[in-house]
Amino acid sequence: MEWMTTFDEPGKVCLMQGNEALVRGAVEAGIHFAASYPGSPSSQVLGMLARIAGSMGLYAEWSANEYCALEACYGASFANARAMCVMKQNGLLVAGDALHCGAMHGVKGGLVLVTSDDPSAHSSTNELDSRHQAVSANVPMLEPTNIQEAKDFIPYAFDLSEKLSQLVIVRVTTRICHSRGCVVLGELPKDRRSLRRIGEWDRMVCINWLHSLMLERLDRAREIFESCPFNRYEGPEMPEALVITEGTGRLYTKEAAERMGILDRLGILTLATVWPLPEELIVKHLKNTRRVFVMEEVDPFLEEHIASIAGKNRIDVEILGRGKSEILPRIGELNTDLVKTALAKPLGIPLPEENPENDLLEIPYRELTFCAGCPHRATFFLLKQVMKRNEMPGVVIGDIGCYIMAAQRAGQYGYQFENCMGSGIAAAASLGQLTAYGFEQPVVAVVGDSTFFHTTIPGLINAKFHNANMLLLILDNSATAMTGFQPHPGTGLTAMGKHVEPINIKAVVTSIGCRVWEADPFKLKETRELLLELLQEPGLKVLIMKQPCATLSAKTKKKKNVWVDQMLCLGDGCGCSRFCSRVWGCPGNSWDFRNGKAVIDEVVCVGCGVCAELCPAGAIMTEGGEE
Repeated sequence: MEWMTTFDEPGKVCLMQGNEALVRGAVEAGIHFAASYPGSPSSQVLGMLARIAGSMGLYAEWSANEYCALEACYGASFANARAMCVMKQNGLLVAGDALHCGAMHGVKGGLVLVTSDDPSAHSSTNELDSRHQAVSANVPMLEPTNIQEAKDFIPYAFDLSEKLSQLVIVRVTTRICHSRGCVVLGELPKDRRSLRRIGEWDRMVCINWLHSLMLERLDRAREIFESCPFNRYEGPEMPEALVITEGTGRLYTKEAAERMGILDRLGILTLATVWPLPEELIVKHLKNTRRVFVMEEVDPFLEEHIASIAGKNRIDVEILGRGKSEILPRIGELNTDLVKTALAKPLGIPLPEENPENDLLEIPYRELTFCAGCPHRATFFLLKQVMKRNEMPGVVIGDIGCYIMAAQRAGQYGYQFENCMGSGIAAAASLGQLTAYGFEQPVVAVVGDSTFFHTTIPGLINAKFHNANMLLLILDNSATAMTGFQPHPGTGLTAMGKHVEPINIKAVVTSIGCRVWEADPFKLKETRELLLELLQEPGLKVLIMKQPCATLSAKTKKKKNVWVDQMLCLGDGCGCSRFCSRVWGCPGNSWDFRNGKAVIDEVVCVGCGVCAELCPAGAIMTEGGEE
């Protein structure tokens, strides 16, 4: 709801999602510039900023990748603009070089980098803890505990950034981004400050003699953090035990303590200033207890640094957390029950079973799959079919995108290797160099269109330069589909809705000097024959699979009517034991257990008609629609 992010009524209370609160905070901070690359759980932030950009007088862009986004924000900062960069935890590594070099030269206008971590990897391949990056880059990091603070921390971070002349990171997690809470609106700036002319002797240059200045900025941040109003202590002066926490850990701890009836025995020190840590504040509270629990996500980051502070100051205190004490799991996000269990045993508190009947509930397993009508399903089916039929034990190297589900049943278990964005082409190229040493398997790398622009192009240049023996499949569905259909350089549309000339993938590949073909994965016969031909041909080949994302095309195309002729359907006897619903596996292909026959789920089916062409009995019929 963009209106809440621009509503000019200070003091009004609104129910906001965490990502909305971050946007509101950016608006209250008076930002000029925002850049991001989409990635859950924070994809909505730039999308909302782009939709209000025109009315609020700011600029917002979806950059080609996170590195470009952060460098763009540094550029805006050079002109004294306030710039906000948004990315998920994986993207922070992509931008790592820019982060570390930028920390050396600092900033002019305030620069805030919002990194959204994903404990338990709800929408990620890993649960990387980005706090370590703040330590490595020597930049300050803050973390809000609730939705109100998600809004409040952004203006505070911008003020801090300009006070220190340094980038400031605000770390949020999935539960902050996607939860809702009441937010008291602050004032909107009446006038956005003017930008400054960049003078002949103005500098933002990364050079080693700035190292000491960077460390001095970090020392100043540590002094400021000792009295930061967002750090808070709750509980008795001399608690039986002290919980040191950050982020949502505070909420879980308070709820657990209330349920256990030990709030009067427990002290809770919440650290909003994640790095550098306010050592004097921590020492003050460590001296008042004999036992410390550390509640954090995901790594034992606070635990290890607090143990170091305790040792440095010769404070004899027991520290329990996600490290060696094993009172908490070493992986995954926290919750109230985990915190209760962690507190109970060391404090000698028995835990009654609250809802034992819940342990008996079984949630039906539902595996991840491609959407109904997804062209990627057809691509991986054809790839597997060609290799199996022709006894070609090929190696398929994957990448990051919707097509990552090809590693599961949805894609015929088609993936054998997958690492990070842009890694597929480089890994495949290395295998393609091993032919001279007896490696004879065909090698296929698979990337999507957005990933192609993100980090695949340098890998393709490398593969061409070394004449790798491999096939690159580019799955062009005209969208950054996995994160919410954000535009990319190939769509011809910017984040702010401006139509521009799209970057043509085929033209880019051709300009590198690669041989390139195009195919439609829904034209099964032609594409199958082309795949076989390319897999048998030596050298570097590129095949672009062009078919729009089914979720997008369903909004604009008139779909075909698809149904099953019950008289022709052979049921379990089709030779593949329910080929359409079990092997092909499209959600639109269902099964009538009463009649033992296949049926089409008309609510889910998008009318692509591929199942009709594949049905062994020819029992699936189509009529009308658009190609």
